[in-house]
Amino acid sequence: RYKDILGTILFYEVPGGVIVYVEVCGLPTDGSLWGGTIHGFHIHEGRSCTGDAEDPFKDAGGHYNPTNRPHPYHAGDFPPLFGNNGYSWTIFATNRFYVDEVVGHAVIIHKKPDDFTTQPSGNTGERIACGVIRYS
Repeated sequence: RYKDILGTILFYEVPGGVIVYVEVCGLPTDGSLWGGTIHGFHIHEGRSCTGDAEDPFKDAGGHYNPTNRPHPYHAGDFPPLFGNNGYSWTIFATNRFYVDEVVGHAVIIHKKPDDFTTQPSGNTGERIACGVIRYS
């Protein structure tokens, strides 16, 4: 259903944490003039983008949360992606993990924005894109 979503996520380890660079195209739009949408975006605990007909990315599991903290303080909780005519670009810093800790884990883009409140995952809805973090 969302086969046109393509993206790149790069992780750069720096003193005190990690810089995360994200560029995604093909996101669904809302039909408005600017095609704006907001999407939840997280590292998940699973290491696969497989699943079943109901949830094609089910095997990605829940949010990456090695310190067992409440949402939105999971190590894998990221700022939302703000779509503009299906395109989103963002860069941010995090001190919640190091690159070696997340290599092999899945990254998920959700259809709805994260509400930063609902447990355990922010009520972000359907998983619309998935990728696995790899060394390049």
